[in-house]
Amino acid sequence: MLREQTSRVSSDLKRKMVFLSGPRQVGKSWLAKEMMKAYERPRYLNWDSLDDREVILRQGWSTATDFLILDEIHKMPGWKNHLKGLWDTRAAGLAVLVTGSARLETFRQSGDSLAGRYFHHRLFPLTPAESARLGERRSLEHHENRGGFPEPWLAESDDDAGRWRRQYLDGLIREDILSFENISQLRAMNLLVELLRKRVASPLSYQGLSEDLGISPNTVKHYLGILEALYIVFRVYPHHRSIARALIQQPKVYFFDTGLVAGDPGSLLENLVALSLLRQLSLDEDRDGRRRDLRYLRTKEGREVDFLVTEEDEPQLMVEVKASDRSLSPGLWYFHEHYGFPGVQVVADLHQESEAGPLKLRRALDWMEELGAATPGAAAG
Repeated sequence: MLREQTSRVSSDLKRKMVFLSGPRQVGKSWLAKEMMKAYERPRYLNWDSLDDREVILRQGWSTATDFLILDEIHKMPGWKNHLKGLWDTRAAGLAVLVTGSARLETFRQSGDSLAGRYFHHRLFPLTPAESARLGERRSLEHHENRGGFPEPWLAESDDDAGRWRRQYLDGLIREDILSFENISQLRAMNLLVELLRKRVASPLSYQGLSEDLGISPNTVKHYLGILEALYIVFRVYPHHRSIARALIQQPKVYFFDTGLVAGDPGSLLENLVALSLLRQLSLDEDRDGRRRDLRYLRTKEGREVDFLVTEEDEPQLMVEVKASDRSLSPGLWYFHEHYGFPGVQVVADLHQESEAGPLKLRRALDWMEELGAATPGAAAG
């Protein structure tokens, strides 16, 4: 199954290096190896392989190589300087793809900047929008229970998907997190993940988590940063014109693997909508460079809307998520009347769609499948 980003990555490879990041086992290496078929002399090298590591260090590939894939190279000390030298002295016509199961843009090792030398693309789990455009539609329950990682998504049974998920989570914590940073309290990290699974879609209290885990609030924040850097969870912050003020307020947390959510049907659906929105915003940002954010709205009086899509800090669309409520949320009405934001309420169990001016009531799966067909605001119609 080809991924939606394939053509965009291929196009960008003609101009610069391409960084392709995303969660472990989301399909980055598979996509890269599929792209090798379009080249005459490609070479795939993985830093985790001792033999490949030696080739990378001495740049020992053939000068005739026309497509070079460097996987997990961010684990290499001084990787930025190495890539800079590689790119600046490369043979004419060499395309370079760098892949990794971490946010390559977040690493801060010392070394020269790679600015101007690469394009960045993020590969996310399959969402209803991507699967629909690939001609592989699935039910809402399938997306919620299987998540969007290719192996469980394509598995023959729920049992097979469950076995994959148990091994996946164990591997993330025992291998990826330990290789990312030496964490002395592995038990606390395990427990943190379990607590987060049950608190999806709820504002997080760092103090409350620190008391549950027996570690400091700053350590909780640090651990959450690691989980984010490894594409295990992502945080959604309240919207505010002042970024600093927004970051102080409580975020909500969601998983890249929707199947990890251990909550009620509303939390499960909200996680899927959050992932669908984040993926589309990331696709658009990777394409045109305009900054897009996923936020939520909440007043001191408790009025709230689950999500707000912004572009260059300007609100574009409110999104409220409901498992079965067929009446428009008071929060949508409030923020529309006071600030003029357009909005959509997506509902899992909905017989009749409707709209009240710029506020719409949509079936959740249909709406998610349309994301990306137009702008998020247009897709709400």
